[in-house]
Amino acid sequence: MKNFKGFIIFVIVLALTWLLLTGSLGKDELLIGGFSLVLVAILFFGYSDLYRALKITPKIILFYPLYLLVFLKELIVANFDVASRVIRPSLPINPGIVAVKTSLKDPLSKLILANSITLTPGTLTVDVKDDTLFIHWIDVKGKDVEEATKEISGKFEKILKEIVK
Repeated sequence: MKNFKGFIIFVIVLALTWLLLTGSLGKDELLIGGFSLVLVAILFFGYSDLYRALKITPKIILFYPLYLLVFLKELIVANFDVASRVIRPSLPINPGIVAVKTSLKDPLSKLILANSITLTPGTLTVDVKDDTLFIHWIDVKGKDVEEATKEISGKFEKILKEIVK
């Protein structure tokens, strides 16, 4: 393994994510989670240089939980929005693909942004080209790229910029 330090950081990030998602320190969860994250790390770490530049800094430790809280809030709001559109078909939908500009330069930050958008109901990242993400949106409100960027990725990108600085 060329980059052992990067591998260890990758395992730590996976472990923190597992702990935050399970919310449990039970013996079974720790055993299954530990086995799973080491297996995932061994299988996938060598396929990408994306995680090799990842460094654990105090800023990341501070902003990671904040990012997760913002993501969870956006996830809940989007779930209620999509559910209300399903329950009440009279609510308007205007599906379409919008271009969202990002000022993020780091490939890992763009990946996190694209995945956060995709995991939020009502939006799906279709493609990423340079500094533009193409998003399928359940209710396109206009053709202005700046407004779409603010609406879809603004909250996520604000925190990601702080982490990457």
